[in-house]
Amino acid sequence: MARRYWLMKSEPYVYSIDDLERDGSDGWEGVRNYQARNYMREMREGDLVLFYHSGTTTPGVAGVARVCREAYPDPTQHDPESEYFDPKSKPEEPRWSRVDVAFVEKFAREVPLSELKADPALASMPVTQRGSRLSVQPADEAHFRRVLKLAGAKTRV
Repeated sequence: MARRYWLMKSEPYVYSIDDLERDGSDGWEGVRNYQARNYMREMREGDLVLFYHSGTTTPGVAGVARVCREAYPDPTQHDPESEYFDPKSKPEEPRWSRVDVAFVEKFAREVPLSELKADPALASMPVTQRGSRLSVQPADEAHFRRVLKLAGAKTRV
């Protein structure tokens, strides 16, 4: 199966590209939107991810990660102490999934959303669309390559 490309959003005060670089890899937990969950269930080991910092004054793409473990039940859904606890999700029928991602690259500079929106080559990229709020979304290869170029990334696809 061909490699696919994604964009995943995280607030840097919750988990940033620096955190992923420090940890090497980690689980992408807490997704509680059905469409975003479904996208994670489509991810395959080796897929590449644009790591996007959201919830900041200047949101933008901060780096690249790689899917290193395909979707499995998110354990936080069953943990009453977790902010992601879902009392309606049953252990025998888990509602929510997560994937594990590994650090690939931190960009020398984040590519801000304003720059993404201003680039005609990215006009159809979901993150540039008005009302695009999904924390996990597909990115086509041409868009992925363009963002890498804008960032001056070392990563190649």
